[in-house]
Amino acid sequence: MNQSLGAGESYWTQTASMRSFPPLAGHSEADVAVVGGGIVGLSAAWELARAGMSVAVLEAGDLAGGVTGHTTAKLTALHTAVYDTLRSKHGQDAARRYAASQSSALRHVVEVCGELGIACELERRPAFTYCEKPEGINALRAEADAAREAGLNASFVTETGLPFPVAGAVRVEDQAQFHPLKYLSGLVGDIVARGGRLHENTRVTELEDGHPCRLTTDSGATMTAQHVVVATHHPVFDKNLLSTRLTQHRDLVIAGPMPDGQDPQGLYITQENGKRSVRTAPLPDGRRLLIVTGQAFSPGTGEDTQAAYVRLQDWAEQHFPGFRTTHRWAAQDNSSTDTLPLIGRLPAKHDNVYVATGFAGWGMTSGVLAGMIIAALARGDEDPWGGLYDPGRVGSAVRSAPTFLKAQWDVAKHFVADRVDALGDGTNGPVENLRPGEGTVVRTGGKPCAVHRDDQGTLHAVSAVCTHLGCLVAFNNAERTWECPCHGSRFGIDGELLQGPALHPLERRDPTDLL
Repeated sequence: MNQSLGAGESYWTQTASMRSFPPLAGHSEADVAVVGGGIVGLSAAWELARAGMSVAVLEAGDLAGGVTGHTTAKLTALHTAVYDTLRSKHGQDAARRYAASQSSALRHVVEVCGELGIACELERRPAFTYCEKPEGINALRAEADAAREAGLNASFVTETGLPFPVAGAVRVEDQAQFHPLKYLSGLVGDIVARGGRLHENTRVTELEDGHPCRLTTDSGATMTAQHVVVATHHPVFDKNLLSTRLTQHRDLVIAGPMPDGQDPQGLYITQENGKRSVRTAPLPDGRRLLIVTGQAFSPGTGEDTQAAYVRLQDWAEQHFPGFRTTHRWAAQDNSSTDTLPLIGRLPAKHDNVYVATGFAGWGMTSGVLAGMIIAALARGDEDPWGGLYDPGRVGSAVRSAPTFLKAQWDVAKHFVADRVDALGDGTNGPVENLRPGEGTVVRTGGKPCAVHRDDQGTLHAVSAVCTHLGCLVAFNNAERTWECPCHGSRFGIDGELLQGPALHPLERRDPTDLL
């Protein structure tokens, strides 16, 4: 693989032109304030603007520049092997409602594209969950049966369009794939046409409950709104109520033109080899772009992500001979401890604050669905799916107690008190030995410090304590970022906040103090 590619820009952000909008200034009002400009926020904003409500979207960075801009952009109700799990954990009715709701979101995207005339490379394809090893066949047979009982056009097959043999696969017909930013660009245009306001580089740092709610940004600008949608991937402003029910994971992505005749004509995923997800997309010159995702890991664990990219590249070259990487990036997502996403009113808040999270890597259909559900609740309608995704649900949380407790133990062991003791005496040797491109955490003056040496040999030093809840960050050597192992916050080498739930950057330190 071309090691000079770095973390890179995603193919989606490179090939779509999103409109730019100014930051929020002064004070303003709206019926609905949407915090976050990804697929959840923009979908909810469009639904509510279409319903005649005044809407303002407040995005901390660029619209769709976060998780949404780094997805693989599959539109499918087949979510790896979810239906057998739902059937056993939550019952057959829950599995049916899950299939129906996810399928309705897929159909909604198709209908919206037709209504607004959005050209977003929408293609209908079958979706597959497959295995190459025979020992995975029984689980996939059970998943095919559960998916079919849930109402999907599902079957167990042993032949696919992949250019290599599989032991078996679940196949679901008539799913889809698209260019997510081209789709959202169409929504943005219609939101503006309906009087909606959008503000980029506007990080909301405080939410005061009430009727109306009051939001404050990092620049001091304020907004009051009757309803607030928290669409920030990992929820902020929930006083850690939902954080305890979420686990984080990050996936690497590589992409490049594929040789003629190898297009598998479908959406594929397997949990083998640390996950492998495969799809293609049309290129302007008539060729197809192969997109391969995998090497899932928990952020902040300090895993050698450069080596993980090499493993992913090796797999792609072996299974798709002649493939070469032209793009690489990474995607982050979170999963709820009881399998189901969390969509609806934010627990422990007034009835006018909404949240959507826990999509487990399936944020395209779930994000569109979240916009539909939140819009219905904000309009005063009933939840169309009977509270299946309600963040305040209790029964399923009890049933998932072992998973919940494990998640909390994984978080607890990373808190500062436990991690500082493992840092040693903070001698200067590790810093002096850092090579260009490397990073490490040391203790200096009794405080943990995150240190990186850039390619020019310059040292960069920041506090190693995450500004969210105080866990210690670890270095991602491929993306050159500091990542929190507790809730997935990410920071640049100089401490700038890249991804929440943290709301503030890491404090800078003087690197000369370390020498």
